[in-house]
Amino acid sequence: MKRLLPFLVSPALLLASAVVLPAAEAAPRRLSRDTLRDRIRGAWAGQMIGVAYGAKTEFRAKGVRFESEIQPEPLSNAINQDDLYVEMTFARVMDTVGLDATSADYGAAFRDSKYRLWHANAAARRNLQRGLQPPWTGHPRYNAHADDIDFQIEADFIGIMCPGLPQTSNQLCERVGRVMNHGDGIYGGMFVGGMYAAAYFESDPRAVVEAGLACLPPGSAYARLIRDVLVWSRELPDDWRALWQRLAKAWDVDDCCPVGALAPYNIDAKLNGAYIAIGLLYGRGDWMRTMEIATRCGQDSDCNPSSAAGVLGTMIGYERIPEAFRRDLAPLADRKFQFTDYSFNDIVASTERRALEAIRRAGGRVTEREVEVPRQDPKAPALETCDFGRPVQRLGTAHAAWTWRGEWRNAKDVRLATAAGCEAELKFQGTGIVLGGVMNQRGGRADVFVDGRKQELVADAYVAPDNHDNDLWRIFGLPAGPHVLRLITRPDADPASQGREIALREAVVYDAGPAK
Repeated sequence: MKRLLPFLVSPALLLASAVVLPAAEAAPRRLSRDTLRDRIRGAWAGQMIGVAYGAKTEFRAKGVRFESEIQPEPLSNAINQDDLYVEMTFARVMDTVGLDATSADYGAAFRDSKYRLWHANAAARRNLQRGLQPPWTGHPRYNAHADDIDFQIEADFIGIMCPGLPQTSNQLCERVGRVMNHGDGIYGGMFVGGMYAAAYFESDPRAVVEAGLACLPPGSAYARLIRDVLVWSRELPDDWRALWQRLAKAWDVDDCCPVGALAPYNIDAKLNGAYIAIGLLYGRGDWMRTMEIATRCGQDSDCNPSSAAGVLGTMIGYERIPEAFRRDLAPLADRKFQFTDYSFNDIVASTERRALEAIRRAGGRVTEREVEVPRQDPKAPALETCDFGRPVQRLGTAHAAWTWRGEWRNAKDVRLATAAGCEAELKFQGTGIVLGGVMNQRGGRADVFVDGRKQELVADAYVAPDNHDNDLWRIFGLPAGPHVLRLITRPDADPASQGREIALREAVVYDAGPAK
């Protein structure tokens, strides 16, 4: 019978008590330097292959499975994918500042990045450019997308550089993830990073998923969802579609993202993380089947097969990836990823250097021929939640709950004001609210009052170019019951703004307690 490694203990046992092996049994594990490099190459190649495979399907299946023919993009598509170049921003910080880089170091690099961003990433960069620092840039007070997928799709590079080192992976995820996420949004990165860390020494996809789960607080919604996937996959070993259906009924609900709230669109980290797990569990080590299932689960269906194939590429190594993909990658290996100084060969070499340093810092040994990796049991962080509540209502600006005073005009699907002193009042019932509107380089500012009390947080509709956001203002944690929100436009704006526009589209209302 195969002996369980300490970081592959079943989730049920992890919930009951921590398992610590005697020191005599916790012998370090070894990898040849060639094998380590092959696994790193497999991980980065897997990300590239997976994202190009699912690129055309991204958010084409929302709340349903993608059952049409999958038509992959050429592998060269990966060179221009944010799924890869964004994480390389943070890898670059480690390569220049070092492994002791702080959240502020990562934030500074992210603040000055020039690529397009959405959701938690866009809100974080907007916050950084306004002078906020992590962890506030990813905190729900300033970021209504804090539970979204963003850090989950940027954490691969951390797990890849932490072979067999889940504690090291979690520590690095804590620093990087604070830039743009909070709670389950950070746990998504820890889950992915933990799977990569385990994949260097494990050939069983189920054990890899269990290892990722062990990196999460057991009481988190993310951990509960992954436990459901593991249990249901045992009950439905040959029918991933039946599991998908069960998952949709239980978990594809109450997405707190103001874009996905009460809509089929779901960019929640944990649901999409479950789709990575489903691809690995039902792919059973088969390259094409793993990517296909992770893609057919839908929603963010280029990011999910990218991570699934990256984890599998780590498990099997580059040389065991199907030859056709390796042949396509060869002419791209020295081509720079967009917005970066890295090619495939560069990022593999960079990752290897960081992995060797991580091993040394963990107490391991590095020689010219092999690495000796000490045993690390996963260590979950303390539980934190975003506490958004449950989205219950979307109130467009034509709804009777709104009252308008001053020079507001209809402009497409928004109410637009360009002068100071225009007022909008909204009566709602719940515990939280997000004001959704247009944010651009002409945005102005407005004061917000809730139940007659002026709020410290100002509504600011200015964003720098390439930040695509709609989270104009938010508040959570109100007493349950009726509330009145009043917004009054101001005469000032961000110094960089070219106008004074406040364009309101809707309000998303939240009430007490998420369903999960």
